[in-house]
Amino acid sequence: MPLLVICGSMLTFDVAMPLTLFLVTLAALVLSKRVEGKLNTVLEEREFRSRDIILFVALIVVAVSIVAFVPSMALIALFMFSYSSLLFTFSYLFSAVSRKKSLFFISTFLVASLIVGLVALLDIFNRDFVFYWGLAACGLAVFAFAALLLELKTTRLGGRWYLAVLPPALFIVVFFVFSPTPVWVPFLFDTFGIIFAVLITLYLSSLFTWKTTFVFAALLTVMDFILVLVIPIMESTATQVVSLGLPALIVVPIIPPVFTSSPFLWGLAATWLGLGDFFFAGTLASQTYKRFDKKTAIVSAVTISIAFGFFELILLNTSFRALPGTLMIILGWAPVVVWKMVSKRKTISNANTEN
Repeated sequence: MPLLVICGSMLTFDVAMPLTLFLVTLAALVLSKRVEGKLNTVLEEREFRSRDIILFVALIVVAVSIVAFVPSMALIALFMFSYSSLLFTFSYLFSAVSRKKSLFFISTFLVASLIVGLVALLDIFNRDFVFYWGLAACGLAVFAFAALLLELKTTRLGGRWYLAVLPPALFIVVFFVFSPTPVWVPFLFDTFGIIFAVLITLYLSSLFTWKTTFVFAALLTVMDFILVLVIPIMESTATQVVSLGLPALIVVPIIPPVFTSSPFLWGLAATWLGLGDFFFAGTLASQTYKRFDKKTAIVSAVTISIAFGFFELILLNTSFRALPGTLMIILGWAPVVVWKMVSKRKTISNANTEN
C-alpha cells in the first residue's frame, strides 16, 4: 500500500492527495455511525479477535505477493466479483426506503444505463466487442424499467433485491465499456475507487475493537514497510492492477500542477495511493470516534492528512519513488490518541483525588 509518485521534476509540495485522504476519511467517519446499526445486525455483532487480525494481515501479504503471478482475466474476475458483492450488500441493506426514494434511485440507473448503452452502441471510442456491452447496458435499462413498474405496483417497504442488483450490474458494464478509454482514468476510476474505499471501511471497521485496532495498525505498518522498502513488490503489484484499469487505488494529479513528458494524465505529474491506505486511515478514525468522540476523530483525520503531506513532501524532493502509506498515517494518528488517553487519565485521576 505505497504512496507512489509519477513526477518528472522537483516539487515543493502537494495538496491534492492529502486533501483527498482527509475527505475520504471524513466521509467514512461521518457515515460509520449511521450504518453501524444495520451492519451489526447483518454481522451479528461479530468482532475481530487478535488471532483474526493476524490471519487477516497474513492474507493481505499473500494476496499482494501473488498478484503479479495471477493471469489478467482471473484478476479482473476476482476484482469484479469482490466489488460487485460489496455493492450488492450495501445496496440491499439500504434498499428499504420510501417509494419516492426508490423510484428516484431506479430512474437514475435507468438513465445511466441508457447513456452507457448509447455510447457503446455508437462505438464512440472505437473499441472491439463494445457493441455487446452496449446491448448489456440496454438490457440493464430494460430491467430498470421493469423494476420501476414493479415498484409502482408493489406495497412492499422492506429490502428490494431488484434495487440491489442495479449498482453492481452498472459497475461491471461501465468498467468494460470505459476502462480502456480516456474517460476512465482519472474520472470514473477515482469515482469508483472512492466509493469502494468508503464501503470497505464501513464494512470492515465495524468488526474492529479498540484493542484489535492497535494490533492491526502495528502488524499492517510492519508488513507495509517490508513490502514497500525491504522487499519492494508493492509497487509492481500496484502497477499491475492499474494497467488492468481496476480501481484498487486512487490517482490524483499533483497540485500545484507539474508537467512531465509522460502521457499519463495528459502529462501531469500524479500520485497514487492504494485503497488499503484509505481503509486504514478510515478505520483508525472510526475507532477513535467510538473510543472518544467525533471531535477527536476529526482532529485525528486532520493530523493524518498533515503527516501524510509532510512525508509526501519528502518523497517529492528525494530519489524515493514510493514510501509506505501506513507509516505516514499511523504517525499522524498516534499523537492524537496518546494525547487524548493521557488527558482522559489525568481527568479521572483528578476526579478521584477530589473525591
